[in-house]
Parts: sequence; C-alpha cells; structure tokens
Amino acid sequence: MPYKKKRQGSKIPYGKINIALLAIILVSLVVAFADINSLNAKIGLLQNNITLLGSHQIPNGTATGASLLSVKSYNITGTMVTPNTSLPGFPIITANASFGKRLTNINKPLNASYLSTINNASNSYFETAGLMLLNGSINNTVGVTPTRVNPFILNGKPTVIYLGSITCVFCGENRWAMALALGRFGNFSQLFEGYSAFGDHDLPTLYWSPSHYNASAEDIGNFYSSKYLNFISIDDALPITGGFQLNSPSLIQQRINATNNVPYKDAFEFIVRLNNFQGTPYTIWGKFNVPGADAVDFGNSTPTTQNLTLTYMTHKDVFKALSKPSDQFAWTEYAAADVYIAMTCASINNSAPICALPAIQQIEAKEGY
Repeated sequence: MPYKKKRQGSKIPYGKINIALLAIILVSLVVAFADINSLNAKIGLLQNNITLLGSHQIPNGTATGASLLSVKSYNITGTMVTPNTSLPGFPIITANASFGKRLTNINKPLNASYLSTINNASNSYFETAGLMLLNGSINNTVGVTPTRVNPFILNGKPTVIYLGSITCVFCGENRWAMALALGRFGNFSQLFEGYSAFGDHDLPTLYWSPSHYNASAEDIGNFYSSKYLNFISIDDALPITGGFQLNSPSLIQQRINATNNVPYKDAFEFIVRLNNFQGTPYTIWGKFNVPGADAVDFGNSTPTTQNLTLTYMTHKDVFKALSKPSDQFAWTEYAAADVYIAMTCASINNSAPICALPAIQQIEAKEGY
C-alpha cells in the first residue's frame, strides 16, 4: 500500500524513514552499551570485593538473629592474660623491604606520638566523622548489622571480645578502627607495628601484642585498661610470609584452654556456643556481635583485589592521616570507630563521656542500639 500523506509537508520518503529509524536504533544501542559497561564495571567491583571478603569466610555455624540471645550470659571474675612485651624468637626486624614483602619494624612498640594518636584522638574527629556517616558523605563502605547477644560480664564490666588473624587483610584494616574506638573508653599502654600476610596485601596494621609472625600460634592478650569495659583479644598466627591462613577453631580453643586463663577460656567457649563464626575478624562489643569488619577502608580509592592503596602506605603515613584527618581514608576509620563506639555506649548505658557526642547518640538512635 502506498504511503498516504495527511497534509502537505508531512510526507517523509521511505529512505529517510529508514535512516531516521537506524539513527534511533544506533543511539539506543550506544546508550545500552554504555549502561552495560557501567553495569559490568559495578559487577566487576562487586566481584572484586566479594573475592576479597570471600577469602576470609570460613563457614562454621548457622545460628543467626534472636537465637543468639538463647546463649547464656557469662558473669565471671578473673585476671586476664598479660602478654610478654617481646618475643625472643620473633624479634623486631629493622631491615627495609619493598611493598608487598615488608616486615620492617614488625613487633616494634608504638612510639609515644603514635600511641597518643590512638589514646588521645580529639572527640571532634569522631563527631565530624559521625555526622559525615549520617549524612551520607563517607565514600567508603561503613556500617554493619550486628546481632544482639547477652553480654560477657567480667569483673562486673561488659567485654569487647576479638578473634582475628595476623595474616588477614580485613583484620589488618579493622584494627585501626577498633583501636580508635577502644581509646575512647580507656587507653593502651602499648601497641605494636604489624602487617597482614604477604599474600594478603601486606598492609600496615596494629598488633595488640608482639606476634608469632612466622609460626603457628595464638597471640593472646593486650595492654589495654578501662573502667568501663574489658578487652579480650585473640589473634591467630601463621607464617606472615604466606597468604591468609587460619588454624581450626578447635586448635585455637585447645591452645587457649592450655593457658588455664578462665576469662580467655570462657570467652572462646562463648564464641563456640554462639555458633556463628564465619571467619575473621569476629568481634563482640558488649551486647552486639559483629561477624566481620565494620568498614571497607583500604585507602583513598575504591579497593580491588589487584590494588589496595593502603598496601603502599607506611605506618608513618597512617598515623599522619589519623592525627589530622582530612582524607577519605582517615574519616572512614573514625566513622567505623563511631559504629563500634555506639554499640559500646549502648552496652554501658551511655556512661562514658564519648557517649554524649550528638553524632554517637544519633547513630545509636538510627541503628536502634
């Protein structure tokens, strides 16, 4: 049937119709291709992050949600482990090495300036970071959905319990936020320079005590004191020159039991009874269990499995950033600390001065702690 025009001037020849349709199709394909590329990029980033996280997940339980409240609350007394300030077989290594294969200053105690950055960070940094978290201006991923648990009471105070690994990249990043948070409720008389494993990005971190960095062992105890809470820390150790590794929970428990230290024996028994350990880091903050890191913060760019900018930072770089926060990395660490602080404040009836910060109170309210 011939084309029938409706009025003069409206007729478009078949050839031009085809060209117009082809142009529309081409534009649509370009837009779709751009969308697909964007989607693929997002999927690739997600896959990279899943790969990073997935390597640290060790399925070992199925309990979730309210069922954890069925596990009894521990209310015990006892003296915690006081670790050695140095390990003769695992000395401080002073030789320099390239990024990816560093052991420089491993097990070295923090100097007074570095220790002060952790113990005496300004409340204004936590307030600013908390408000940034609340208004969505933190670029990195921060936040967790904790599970409520009955608190582990030791000597009349609730307890922060940590189970990690010196080889684990997420533990390495997470200790920075943990230390900043714990510094708001007490102080560390000593902390130590450390790294994650060569095969797990070799990034600078803190150790709670000197580490058995080239052996299979458990690094137990720390140099923390607080009138508000206790801190029980366990870092599983395997050769740091390898990749991420973790001894079996049964072996870790066997070694802890061998210390005959009641608080540590009962704390690990508490973890076993909760039956939801999936990998490291694993923490309990008073009434809240966090089975993983509470932030993905590996520097001032989006992390991938190939490149974590924190890998190419030294301890000096990290402390410089935390002492006067101004970049994405530092603000994220303070925001991640705020999440832990809010959980702790909710567990101690907001009795510490840091709990009065408006940002902390808003995080508690928003998250329902």
